[in-house]
Amino acid sequence: MTNRPGTSPSTPTRRAAGLLAGLALGVALLAGCSSEGASTDCVLDACTVTFDRGVEASATILGVEAKLVGAQGDQVTVEVAGEQLSLTVGQQATEVGGFAVTLDSVTDQEVKIRVSRNPSG
Repeated sequence: MTNRPGTSPSTPTRRAAGLLAGLALGVALLAGCSSEGASTDCVLDACTVTFDRGVEASATILGVEAKLVGAQGDQVTVEVAGEQLSLTVGQQATEVGGFAVTLDSVTDQEVKIRVSRNPSG
């Protein structure tokens, strides 16, 4: 075995430190989400928010607040990053504040939207 200066085999301590750093980053990302009357499911640059109908529902995701303003039939009004949007199921994504917002589904009990960072925004 040849030992070269400046290189050392990976030690359990270094691996553990890397794992802990990764876990800390994950916790920090998840800590950025909060909700009231809603649930969130987030990945790195997108979140699905499921709002409960009939309550004041909001969630803070990706550094912005998303609120359910109202729903009638298959049309929903939400507020994302301070701007109100009217959405229908199947509609192309609406861009607002560097995010793309789509309406995934509407039922009598819940409204589900997807908010993702707009790569061009």
